Amino acid sequence: MLSYRDALARLLAAAKPVGKERVSVDQAAGRVLAEDLVARAPMPAFDHSSMDGYAVRAADLEGGGPFELPVVGESSAGGERPALAPKTACRIFTGARLPEGADTVIMQENVERRGDVIVIREAPRAGAWIRRRGSDLAEGAVAIARGTRMTPGHAALAAALDRPFVLVAQRPVVTILCSGDELRSPGEPGKPGSIAESNGVFVAAAARQIGAIARVGAYVPDDLDVARAAVVEALRGSDLVVTIGGVSVGDRDVMRPAFEAAGVTLDFWRVAIKPGKPIAVGRAGDTHVLGLPGNPASASLTWLLFGAPLVRALQGDPAPLPRRERVVVVGSYERTPGREEFVRARIEPGTGPVRARILPNQASGAVTSFAEAEVLVVVPASQGSVEDGSELEAIRIDAF
Repeated sequence: MLSYRDALARLLAAAKPVGKERVSVDQAAGRVLAEDLVARAPMPAFDHSSMDGYAVRAADLEGGGPFELPVVGESSAGGERPALAPKTACRIFTGARLPEGADTVIMQENVERRGDVIVIREAPRAGAWIRRRGSDLAEGAVAIARGTRMTPGHAALAAALDRPFVLVAQRPVVTILCSGDELRSPGEPGKPGSIAESNGVFVAAAARQIGAIARVGAYVPDDLDVARAAVVEALRGSDLVVTIGGVSVGDRDVMRPAFEAAGVTLDFWRVAIKPGKPIAVGRAGDTHVLGLPGNPASASLTWLLFGAPLVRALQGDPAPLPRRERVVVVGSYERTPGREEFVRARIEPGTGPVRARILPNQASGAVTSFAEAEVLVVVPASQGSVEDGSELEAIRIDAF
């Protein structure tokens, strides 16, 4: 059985970005940049005032004050650049170009206006309240690197770079098939023994959150022919097909034979993790296929451990794996060595070392503990029971 590390490496080695497209900069947040955005000009492009006030020459205000200067002209944002004669001041507004000859701005609160003359009590610091040309970005500097997942701040920066459109990775199409005779949609009446489907809701929401287009197909009954047809249909137009349930060894687990019948080549089946051991991973042409186990915690965990990094890699993300950190475990947890385990926990409030309290219900069928969990504490395969106060690696769930 493969370790998680080896299985993930095999999965990501086969992941290639799905393509590129240009989008309007106001639609770029959440997308992965597919080009370096280089400053074509210095930013800001010219020296300008960062305050409303008066532009002066510092040399005109040497020695003890007070100083009186006549106000000649005005510089406003978007207006022409005036020239400043010696021994004069120019009214200036935030964002306006610094007049030719000026080298300092005095805040309007620090002067007394007397008609067309200002009185300055103290000499200002030379160069005050000026944003210099290129102080934010030099011409030719990489402002946003390829592979960056764009935030609203990045989108604003791209617009400031005078880019109406940016090249981004296409959004991978993820089709989700939920398997099982017992499934029904939430809110629909069902026969005795039916279950409101929730795994597909988790996977679809999580996939959309990291940039995928998620499509949830019809529920697949425990019938090989129907399952094969559903997989064949799902492969059309998808970059990733995710099935949930039916990949273990039970008599009614039909998804692995359905993969084979649909032309999917499995790369591996079963990984030495807990929960989520019976995961199947393969491909059909350029389409990736993940067969996740059906227990809710197992399905959610295997999506985070395998599906989320794959979706990020399909968008060209150069760092598709979440950052790990050290935590101090609060509470004990009994286990037997053999598989790497990802234990659901919550972060304890407070300062100092990060403390993660293990949640009581770690069953693979539990839904509530995954909804409450903030972090996955990683227990190495070789380790036995976890003692209170142990220090282990952990992954925050919102980092996937």
